[in-house]
Amino acid sequence: MDELKRVSEFVAAFSLEKADENVKASAKKCILDVVGLAMGASDNPMFQQIKKVYLQADNQQALVQEGSSAQLASIWGSPERTNLRTAVFFNAMQGHTLELDDVHIRSKTHIGTVVVPAAWGLAEVLHKSGDKLLEAVICGYEVMSRIGMGFGVSSHRNKGWHVTSTAGTFGAAAACAKLLDFTPEQVLAALGLAGTQSCGTWAFLSDGATNKVLHPARAAASGLEACLLVLGGMRGSAHILDAKDGGIFPMMSDAYDYSLVDKDLGKVYEILQVDKKPYPCCRSTHCVIDGVLNLRRQYQLQAEDVVSIQVGTYLVGLKQCGLTDTCKVPQLPTQAKFSTPYVAACALLQGRVELQDFAPDQILRPQVQALLRKVTVAEDPEFTARYPEHWGCKVTITLQNGTQVETVVKDASGSVGSPLTDAQLQDKVRACCQKYQGPWLEQLMGDLLQLETLSKLPSLVYTKE
Repeated sequence: MDELKRVSEFVAAFSLEKADENVKASAKKCILDVVGLAMGASDNPMFQQIKKVYLQADNQQALVQEGSSAQLASIWGSPERTNLRTAVFFNAMQGHTLELDDVHIRSKTHIGTVVVPAAWGLAEVLHKSGDKLLEAVICGYEVMSRIGMGFGVSSHRNKGWHVTSTAGTFGAAAACAKLLDFTPEQVLAALGLAGTQSCGTWAFLSDGATNKVLHPARAAASGLEACLLVLGGMRGSAHILDAKDGGIFPMMSDAYDYSLVDKDLGKVYEILQVDKKPYPCCRSTHCVIDGVLNLRRQYQLQAEDVVSIQVGTYLVGLKQCGLTDTCKVPQLPTQAKFSTPYVAACALLQGRVELQDFAPDQILRPQVQALLRKVTVAEDPEFTARYPEHWGCKVTITLQNGTQVETVVKDASGSVGSPLTDAQLQDKVRACCQKYQGPWLEQLMGDLLQLETLSKLPSLVYTKE
């Protein structure tokens, strides 16, 4: 298809000189965001166990310590390195673990946790400079967002597909192809190979399974592998999106749009349309958290004042975070992160929603469980019509004295319309990375925010002194 061919030509020809300062600044902030989140999750128990199992399966008895001459990639925030593909896989998994990674709203994709680990790992082993990493990351964001939009956000999601994974393979492949200086023909071959590995569904919500973090990890590794396969002589189909027999757009959506794949490519940069999450839960719940917090502050509400909380939102937000029994009464961390009633209850009770709220014992607090049962979520057609350009809601709280208070949230905090300040973004990283020594972390953040000036990437290997 011509659209994918033009995407390939864009990736091959792109250089940092073609991007204005806003695009470069956005890319650096996206990198800072996901690196901080991934490092913050480095001691997650499940991740640690997976790392142990993978190394045993690879017959690698121990990770290679800092100082080795082996050409390996770092596991972010750890004292070790491992082989490139495994490092990319691990880092992408870490980046999604805290449920705080960025969101491109028009495609409903978490781009950073796919593209940045893939690009960083390859750039690290190739000894690329900071400006080359930025080029790759920008290409990855532009391609992944456009593939995601092309899928048709609502239809693709309603069929059960997780677009971060299905579109993510393309973004990772584009970023890696850029670092490898691929020709347009090679980029196209890699995108075809990426697409045939496109996968990932929302089935985990049905029982609180913990495999959501696998999706960006698999996408990042698959995109990298697509490029390695091209180097080995393999070619993917140029018609991976539109083939009559096996094209993934018609397979995965009833409302796909090929034209969005290359619309305004190189003129409008989608990396400028990326939200940064302030709360560690599904982005579809953030407007509700903002609404409850606003009403709590405005009317000095306490939990005992409340008879009910009614939320009206867009259909995808209802289906994903308010419709099923596990959304209505969550019992497990994965369920709580995708529960509008749960986060609304936390916001009203505490005046905040934080990482510790998603620990198993916190989810089962009697006060929270009692209050979340007072929350109902329904579709509001007005918000459905605005989605995915706007992820909004209306929150109505009925009080014991019979009065009702309500608020409308058009865009959640952290959105392009209501962005985190630079200081807030850095504070977010600090909050996630409290286990790291202050001077080391501050130096790293400074380096990431001036990447284009660095002849080599800063080390993400961390060893306690």
